[in-house]
Amino acid sequence: MEGVVNSDTTMQLFERYADFRGLIAAQFSELTQSKVDSALRFAEQRMADVKRYNGTPMLDHDVAVARIVVEEVGLGRNSTVAAILHDVVRIAAQRRDGELESLTTLIRDEFGDEVLGITLALCKISDIKLKMSKEQAADFRDMIVSYSTDPRVILIKLADRLEVMRSLDMFPVAKHRTKSWESLNLYAQIAHKLGLYNIKSELEDLSLKYLEPEAYHNIVHELKESEAERLEFIERFLEPVRKLLDGDNIRYHIKSRTKSVYSIFQKMRKQKVPFKGVFDIFALRIIIDCEPEREKALCWTVYSHVTSLYTPNTERMRDWISIPKSNGYESLHTTVVTKEGRWVEVQIRTERMDEIAERGIAAHWRYKGIKQGGMGAEEWLRRLRELLEDTTSESIARRFDSNSSTGEIFVFTPSGDIRKLPVGATVLDFAFDIHTSLGSICVGGKIGGRVVPIKEPLRNGDICEVLTRKDQTPKADWLSICVTSKARSRIRAYLREERMKHARLGREELERKLKNWKIDISLDEAVAYLCKELKQRRGNDIYMLIADQKLELQRIKELLQRWLSGEADDERRLAAARAEEQKRSRQEEREQPRSSDALVIDERINNIEYKLARCCNPIKGDDIFGFVTINAGITIHRADCPNARRMRERYPYRVMEARWRSDAAGAFRVTVRISAADIPGLATTIMDVAAKELGLAVRSINFTPKGDGTASAELTVEVPSAGIVDTLLHSLRRIKGVKNAFRIN
Repeated sequence: MEGVVNSDTTMQLFERYADFRGLIAAQFSELTQSKVDSALRFAEQRMADVKRYNGTPMLDHDVAVARIVVEEVGLGRNSTVAAILHDVVRIAAQRRDGELESLTTLIRDEFGDEVLGITLALCKISDIKLKMSKEQAADFRDMIVSYSTDPRVILIKLADRLEVMRSLDMFPVAKHRTKSWESLNLYAQIAHKLGLYNIKSELEDLSLKYLEPEAYHNIVHELKESEAERLEFIERFLEPVRKLLDGDNIRYHIKSRTKSVYSIFQKMRKQKVPFKGVFDIFALRIIIDCEPEREKALCWTVYSHVTSLYTPNTERMRDWISIPKSNGYESLHTTVVTKEGRWVEVQIRTERMDEIAERGIAAHWRYKGIKQGGMGAEEWLRRLRELLEDTTSESIARRFDSNSSTGEIFVFTPSGDIRKLPVGATVLDFAFDIHTSLGSICVGGKIGGRVVPIKEPLRNGDICEVLTRKDQTPKADWLSICVTSKARSRIRAYLREERMKHARLGREELERKLKNWKIDISLDEAVAYLCKELKQRRGNDIYMLIADQKLELQRIKELLQRWLSGEADDERRLAAARAEEQKRSRQEEREQPRSSDALVIDERINNIEYKLARCCNPIKGDDIFGFVTINAGITIHRADCPNARRMRERYPYRVMEARWRSDAAGAFRVTVRISAADIPGLATTIMDVAAKELGLAVRSINFTPKGDGTASAELTVEVPSAGIVDTLLHSLRRIKGVKNAFRIN
């Protein structure tokens, strides 16, 4: 390591952090002590001039974080060293002067790949600026879990945030609220999910101190005022319990835990009661010292003793011994009431269970989508437990793969907005996800200060800035770059719009030229001839060729003049017929030809079975067609059926003509929807019109008030043909209070 700190500076450094070095010496090997000392010298050399807001060395913060990592989280050597060095890497990354590359080489050589990987991951998380949005916080939590393949990154980040909150008074007042909101909505929730309950509670309390200072200080004052009485009551409560436990020769000790300030605040707000209205201010914890094989039996024995002395609330009983929480938490919880009418929560667990509950185990965090190809929850938990409890030097990064494989990545805008995208998404996808107009003019992006093209794949945690140019427009080849449906659909829509715009321009140009050339021919005739001559399918194709200057107007003139001169009379007649056919096409679709081989409804032809389609419910008088199904014979559809267009385009060979037999008789069910004022007797009036005036069989009527003075009704009747439906609708619309009536099938 270059530039070794001189001996005097080293002495001062070690004296400043003597307590911390003593902690390391008490818990770790000489090798670990040596690595920690090297990390202190390394950080001191590179951050000698970096100060905190109160003027103290930045290294004070890093050492405090490392102490939390050791004492309160329980991590090992590499985590401790990474905690000391994480600000060295973060500051070098911010400078963007090329120092980071050489620094990473030094850290890798001196402390190993694991330490380097942790510090770089911590740096990446720190770069992201979170907005005060609960939705953003939830996405941020997902992002941290998804890309932090080494679970120690998350744990060290929690320790870092805890130290910041403990020192928040030295920060500018403007930062108090932002840091507190992040701690409450992001980091405290992560700590809870990982089983770090002490850290979670402290983060919540410290956040409340700055977010709701008056409420916080009032609760703290009330707790102090009631402390003496509370301790006296606890002793009275425990005295008979101790006698029973001592009589069974059970080794135990008892802790009393006052509910956190934030928990009390939440309960007061939820129940809308003052401090004295919160009865479960404290909980008692009976911790048993026993062998692993006797844990469950002794916990239940203690439970029976407590409930024999005090009446339990069965609804508040929680058994997390038989079935532990997903994060490894084990304990028996019960709430009992004394003869005085005071409620007390009692927690029963063993020393081992208490160690897990107090120190926490980084456990699997169940979030939406974790099972989509990733490791199962319990397997994730088991592997993580093993890794955190194993103190061997084998690389955790090599042995552990915590990626959820949800198929999603999380990318940030420079302002801190988080966007959730599929794996493989590019800069162009990111731009369209922000806004379609931004995607349309995207020319590239900037990631970590590096300019990248629009096709650059994004990674978890990237901070991407979209680069634009006003004259940029979507291109057809963009479809091969994008993977998100939003981007692809917008590109296709733009291309369609451009084709239509070009077609309009081409049409206008051709119209003008026909007038200038004084060619006595309609536009439709000219285009029909040109389509045949140039082997184009549609008139729009001709218009686009003109607009794109791929078809010269002089050639069009020559073709039309040759045609009109008599050299192509046959072609002219054919084109005229085609143009006329196009004009009549829509009318012909409505008036289906009734050829002799058409399917006649209500008569069996060649033993072919048919049935009426439920999607459109055709009745006699409706324009219809038949559709040959694979397994169900022929279904009869209305010509205006919502599915008609799709069937005609995709399966024209399965569509057949059909018509009603002129003397066909029968009863067809029709449903009519009515919107009307919500007035008494309207349903009766409607039924009278249908049944008495028109003689129709009413099958059902459903009348639904909307609450705004209006109502909606659905009337189902049997009719002999479509003609009577129009009469029914006309009669219904004439009823006083009816606003509209129309057939829905």
